Amino acid sequence: MTPSPRRTKPSFSLAQKDGELDALVQATDHRTLALWAIDCAGRVLHVFEGTYPGDPRPRTALTVCREWTDTGEFSMAVIRKASLDAHAAARDAGEDSPARSAARAAGQAVATAHVRTHAPGAALYAQQAVFRAADPDDADAAVAREREWQVRHLRSLRDGDDPGTGRPEYLKAERTPS
Repeated sequence: MTPSPRRTKPSFSLAQKDGELDALVQATDHRTLALWAIDCAGRVLHVFEGTYPGDPRPRTALTVCREWTDTGEFSMAVIRKASLDAHAAARDAGEDSPARSAARAAGQAVATAHVRTHAPGAALYAQQAVFRAADPDDADAAVAREREWQVRHLRSLRDGDDPGTGRPEYLKAERTPS
């Protein structure tokens, strides 16, 4: 019996253009973009933590960004460290893995506190984590669902339909390393 050929999925490009999302981002204030970036990265945080349960760096990045959105207090040293630490966690996760993309999403999210243009990076890396984690037959559909949620959620935050108050579920549970 001849083994069936292994099915591979195409790669996910971070260089894609999304006119609808780009326009929405341009029309959104800095704090709201940070909240959105936190939520985008938070939706895939479990992908990283499921593989690296003892590594708090991506979660810490989201917590640091949320502290900025809650208080308005900004320390470039704290933001930079949290972002660099999340990106180091991504490098430690290895090439082309869902965990790597999830950690990069967190690094981009916290960097949004410094420069608002990092917010779309958090969303794209979250889409890439979804793509990499999905079954090859469902990867494109999974990314489309994630993107639709991202657009809907940003509109909701921007229009005040979602007050963005309280801590998102993924930030509520304080984790203790195993």
